[in-house]
This record gives sequence, C-alpha cells and structure tokens, in this order.
Amino acid sequence: MPALPPDRRLPLIFAIILVDVVVGAAIGPVLPEFVRGLPRPQLWLSVGTGVFLGVQLFSAPLLGRLSDGYGRRPIFILSALGTLLANALLLPVRAGLYFTNRVSDGLTNGMYATARSAITDVSPPERLFQNQGIEGAIISLGFVLGPMVAGLLLTVLHVPPPLQAAYVVRLAVALAALNVLLSILLPETHLQRNGVRGAELRAELAVSVNPLTLWARLRAKDAANPGIRRIVLTQVALTLSTGYYFYFVPFVSLGPLHLDARGISYFFMYFGALSIGLNYGFYSYFADRLNQRRAVGWLAALGVPVLVGYSLMGTSKVALYALVTADCLTLSLIQGLLEGLLARHTTEVDRGEIFGLNQAFQSLASFGTALVFGGLSVVDLRLPWLWFAFCLAAVAWLAARRGPGTRT
Repeated sequence: MPALPPDRRLPLIFAIILVDVVVGAAIGPVLPEFVRGLPRPQLWLSVGTGVFLGVQLFSAPLLGRLSDGYGRRPIFILSALGTLLANALLLPVRAGLYFTNRVSDGLTNGMYATARSAITDVSPPERLFQNQGIEGAIISLGFVLGPMVAGLLLTVLHVPPPLQAAYVVRLAVALAALNVLLSILLPETHLQRNGVRGAELRAELAVSVNPLTLWARLRAKDAANPGIRRIVLTQVALTLSTGYYFYFVPFVSLGPLHLDARGISYFFMYFGALSIGLNYGFYSYFADRLNQRRAVGWLAALGVPVLVGYSLMGTSKVALYALVTADCLTLSLIQGLLEGLLARHTTEVDRGEIFGLNQAFQSLASFGTALVFGGLSVVDLRLPWLWFAFCLAAVAWLAARRGPGTRT
C-alpha cells in the first residue's frame, strides 16, 4: 500500500495541534476565577498545574507506546475526546471541578509525544528540523489565537465579569469537539504496527510511574544510540525553566500588575504573535545552518537575564512587553532545536516510545517545578523567577558540555 503524500497529512497534524493549544490557551486567562475564593489562590493554581503535568509522567509513555503499537491516529482521537470531556467538566465554575479537569486533561495530554512522532514519520530528513520548528511556531500561534478568541468573545458580547469564565469554557468545549472531528479525518502516519498486549501495557504503566525505571530505560536507549540521554536531560532543565509559562497567569493577575482576563488575553496575543513570526523565520531560514547544540547554549545564556528581569519589572507594563520581546528572541527558540536533535536519534520502530519517554521526563520536571514555584510564590511572587533563571542556566551548561554521541 503506497504511503500517502506528506503534504496531505502534515496540515491536519498541525491543525490538530493548533486547536488543542487554542483550547488550553483560551481558558488560561479565566482559570484564576476557579480558585479566587480559596486562601492563597496562587498556590492552588500552581497545584492544579502540577497535577495536570504530573499525571503525564505515566500517561505520556503509555500513549507513546500505544501509538507505536496501534498507530498515531487512534491516540489523536483518544486525546481529543479526553480534552473535550475535561473541558466539559469545567461547567459550572467551581474549584473542585477545576482540579478534576486538571487530572482528566492530563491523562490524555500525551498527544504531543504522538504528534512529534507523526511529524517525524512524514518528514524527509532534510525537512525534519523545519517541520519540528513549524510545530513550535504552531504552538505559539495557538497561544495567540486562544486568548484572542476569548478576548473577542468577551468584548463583542459584552460579557459581565461574573459570567466570563463560563462563556470561555463553552467556547473551549466547542473547539475541543472540532478537534475530535479533525482527529477522525487524519490518515494514519505509522504503518509498521505490531499491536500491544495487555501484559505489555501493564508493564509499561508499572515502569512509567517509577522514575528509577524511567532512568534505566533512558540509559538503555542511550547505550544503543549515544546522545539521547544528554538531549533528554537538557530538555528536562529547559522544562524546569519554562514552568514560567504556567506561572505567568497567576503572576500577572495576582501580582503587582493586577491584569484582568482581558489584559491577560492581550498580553498573550502579543507574546504569541511575536513568537510565531520569530519561530517561523528562525526554523525556515537559520536552524539548519547553525550548530544546533551551540545555538541552544547561547540562547539559554542570553535568556537567563530575561527571566531575572521579570522579577524586577514591578508594575511597569512597558517593562513586561520589553522583556517578553527579548524572551521571544532567546529562550523561546530553544524547544524546537532540542526536539529536532532528539528526532534524529529515533527510528520508525521506537519513535513513539522515545518521544513518550522524553515527555514523561518533561512531565516529571513540570510537576516538580510547579511545586517549587508554587511554594516560592507563597513567600514572594518574585522568587519563582530566580528559580526559572537558575534552571535555564543549567540548560546553557548542559549544552556547552560535549560528550559521547554529541551531534550538531
């Protein structure tokens, strides 16, 4: 059976990723409403984020393994249905439902390991970095469109503040339903499927919840293909630092800036719009011409003072927008480079497993950093930025070190 042309499948994969990010980004500005009545709301927002990311520790490798055994398309459909259910659980606006949503959505959010596997499936080697970079640009575009459509909905319909969260959640449910349809329409990208037995799934689940076992699996993959462990560890350090993406909402809403849902939407619209343009240009014209490992190191080093700057901006919106501009020019470009480097170390047989393993480590890091910045924010809302800067410095250090299997 001849393979379908990549240009037919890639747009659908990108569309599924885009809609999924739009759904998550749209509800971001209204999430503070779910915990506003609780003591120390910034801590509960952080706990919710930690739960959402922490459950992916076992769901990501499991879904990645299933995508290797049964194909990418069923996992896309399962994840889309999970997102639809999770967002439906946010009605009505209650703190208990917020935490239920975080668990439910996190269980099926391993889609990104499957998405990166699918993109690699259909990408010729000469376009791998570009397509992985476009995925990063698509995610940035989702961060634009999500707050934008939420902001337009609230503005055009003149929704009063007490009803804003409910209106945005209804919009998210409708978009999640659209993603179910797009996932059903996606042709399969992975043709070498062998199935997965129940015993294998139980074994996969058992090892996924054990960080020591995950580490042993990573070492085994690195022994067979040197360089994987270094890339994954660098991804872990980057994930620890990019926990600030989840901290932005509580920081700008509950901190000195006191932005409302509309102000948060406008901020993320600017952040995303600039990021999409810079990511597209960088990965279309420069990423393949650079020494990618060194580029990661330099971009991380230049991003450290940006993260420190967020803690010093006070009530200045001008400083906020200036810093996020520098952010887009430095550390926001790193993720696609690391994903491209990791993709080069995968094969058709274990691509989903490796991306799932990588996402599991990222989920563990995300869970850990959410606990850290949640605890630090209780002491002082500025302290988490120093933690993020320290972790980004670790990215620069790891990228600067050379080791067995290091590739450009």
